[in-house]
Amino acid sequence: MADKIFENNQVTVTGEIISDFQYSHQVYGEGFYMIEVSVNRLSNYADTIPVMVSERLIDTQQSYIGQCIRVDGQFRSYNRHEEKKNRLVLSVFARELEFVSEIPEGERSNQIFLDGYICKPPIYRKTPLGREIADLLIAVNRSYGKSDYIPCICWGRNARFASTFEVGGHVQVYGRIQSREYVKKLSETEAEHRIAYEISVSKVEYIE
Repeated sequence: MADKIFENNQVTVTGEIISDFQYSHQVYGEGFYMIEVSVNRLSNYADTIPVMVSERLIDTQQSYIGQCIRVDGQFRSYNRHEEKKNRLVLSVFARELEFVSEIPEGERSNQIFLDGYICKPPIYRKTPLGREIADLLIAVNRSYGKSDYIPCICWGRNARFASTFEVGGHVQVYGRIQSREYVKKLSETEAEHRIAYEISVSKVEYIE
């Protein structure tokens, strides 16, 4: 990606389309739609990843459920106001789409690179079994003065390293997008199943 704006946020995912297009919004007469793509991990688990697609890239009135697709783009965020507070909503913004018959052997079906800045103090903790974890929130600059805020999770040695990062620190992160289901308690009697998205970090570098 020669364009500098797109070099600091690069995503490629390959998986199976598992939903029809749902209308999201319109910008300058261009409609954007959401689909869900199921991307297999090395384990038997699959991540469900939301992808935002322009109607100019593909016929969004058709159903493509069951077809395999490769998406190149960026991982973006926006704040949606609900229940008197903002909720961070994340999705892959598709720049290019390609239908594929299958995922080539040995190809990584889910990879992301981010170049951004620490915007909250890292949260370091250990699981009951002693596994080290660190949560990061990284701001990745976009054009027109905007930024995307991407939650990342580090493990083991990466977690210990990331726990030393300071707010404003410049970092580069390599990893994959993962989905995680949880239950949000709305009231004493109501609860809602939701899906959170974050970057599972395989490599992190601190840029001096």
